[in-house]
Amino acid sequence: MGHAGAFTALEEPDAIAKITALANAGVIMVDHPSEIGNVLKSQLRGTTFNHQDSASRIGSSVLLNGQQRRHMSTIAKTRTRRSFLLCSKPQKPDQRRSLYLSGDKAMAIIRETGQATLNTGPPSSPGSQSLLGIGIDRSARMPCIIASPSTGSDALISLKRFPFDFVRGPNEMPIEQIAAHLNLNTPSLITSLRQTIRSLSSIFYRNEAYLLITHVAAEIEASSSCSSLTITSANLHFDDAAFRIAGRHAELHALGNNTAAAADQDGLEIEAENSGIVYIRLLGDACEKTKTKTGYIGTIVNGAGLAMNTVDALALLGGRAANFLDTGGKATTETVKRSFALVLRDPRVRAVFVNIFGGLTLGDMIARGVIMALKEVGTAVPVVVRIRGTNEKEGQELIANSGLPVYAFDSFDEAAAKVIELSKR
Repeated sequence: MGHAGAFTALEEPDAIAKITALANAGVIMVDHPSEIGNVLKSQLRGTTFNHQDSASRIGSSVLLNGQQRRHMSTIAKTRTRRSFLLCSKPQKPDQRRSLYLSGDKAMAIIRETGQATLNTGPPSSPGSQSLLGIGIDRSARMPCIIASPSTGSDALISLKRFPFDFVRGPNEMPIEQIAAHLNLNTPSLITSLRQTIRSLSSIFYRNEAYLLITHVAAEIEASSSCSSLTITSANLHFDDAAFRIAGRHAELHALGNNTAAAADQDGLEIEAENSGIVYIRLLGDACEKTKTKTGYIGTIVNGAGLAMNTVDALALLGGRAANFLDTGGKATTETVKRSFALVLRDPRVRAVFVNIFGGLTLGDMIARGVIMALKEVGTAVPVVVRIRGTNEKEGQELIANSGLPVYAFDSFDEAAAKVIELSKR
């Protein structure tokens, strides 16, 4: 599944739902790119590919319409994303490929956009607050207003989406319906809600955002019967690909990468980004709070889709990945060395799995990077390397003759089984 399987959003289909839908439609599902060739070959011959080996290897697999469907453990945990979205104090999610702004900078952008039409700051009096934001309803394939009359633990139960046309924007939306859902029942509050949505939509469009979340409180002015909404906190997320690929929103991007903003982000992720590497520390299960060091595998993979698949495939076999790491589609000796340094700084890692697959990547170059990393960085944990692609034999020979405690394989299944065994010792 790669990107498609790993991507999830609030209350939207996860990887298992996507696999089920595809399998129900007659699509043959496999567990890893290495199986695709055999499946295609069998289809061209008019025969049925035998998934018996895969099914016995993956104990939780089931047959659906005569075809094997895998159970997946995706990078994005819905529970983590929910708490991240609804908490009064913003937290960062476990999977982030976007520009995240700390609360004070988010509120500054809202104040600048709303100017005299918006109230911001802490509520003047204690009382209930509501959740209001703009996101993407992927089922409707439209942007939407996100609204819930609560910001507490029950917020998701009463959360509703109100899709709107991307071209026309939310100006023609039935604001009264949203107001009724948020229990805003006076003309002045409805007017204030409309102004707030206009300001948020301006930020959403202008900065290519994909999720804006605010907490709002209804305020009654002491000198009159008029009332208005006050934005008490904000959590804003923008697609940083606009900057990385096309250089758009440079000023906004700078806000998310200065020293102050870095305090809200994982320092290793920032360091990796500066080296051209994408590194994300996976939070894992709730039991990780015990800080156990048993069974975690550090992963180093070339290509984001393969990196996501590697995390899932290890989970299917009973392993536990400590991180997602993409060296880039064309890994080099230097990026492999830097990747080792990043992965080994996680004290949970008990074994390292290097999974390199592709034609652009030179197997001997990767092997030299692994050897250089182990000599310069050093490691007290075992390393398993799987190299497939250009110059793979040369790379495997370099590792075999290095004299270092490294296990080299060309089969993913054998390499994965070995690293999982080593991580549990």
